[in-house]
Amino acid sequence: MPFRFTLQKVLDYRTQLEEEAKNRFAQVQRQYREARAQLTSLISELQRQEERLYGHVIDNAGERWLLESFIKGLRADVETTTTRVQNLRMTRDEMRKILAARSMDKKLLEKLKERKYRQYLLDERLKEQRFNDEIATLRYRAPDF
Repeated sequence: MPFRFTLQKVLDYRTQLEEEAKNRFAQVQRQYREARAQLTSLISELQRQEERLYGHVIDNAGERWLLESFIKGLRADVETTTTRVQNLRMTRDEMRKILAARSMDKKLLEKLKERKYRQYLLDERLKEQRFNDEIATLRYRAPDF
């Protein structure tokens, strides 16, 4: 009789949960990296525009007002993106913990399956040995007197 792990469906389900957690973690990690890149870009653009505003004398009041408004908008974008990066960092850390827990659950079942398989192999060898011993006993039985 071949080996059959009684908790195979549970192991399959936990494997599926681990894969979903891996995919979700990868997605959040990608979003986090993109948000950080966007934040870096916004900060460098803000610095360039502030240098342009404070570094040059702008004669036109309308142009100055427009540049100041643009800088104010960039600052708001930087704040929003900073908050988004922090939220994504926390979400990423949570997803890492969930992934670790699900991996641990799956590994525990895999170890149990491995132990059960080794026990199955040992039992099969013992059955075979008993069978061989019985055959040898019957075949080479001492003659009756």
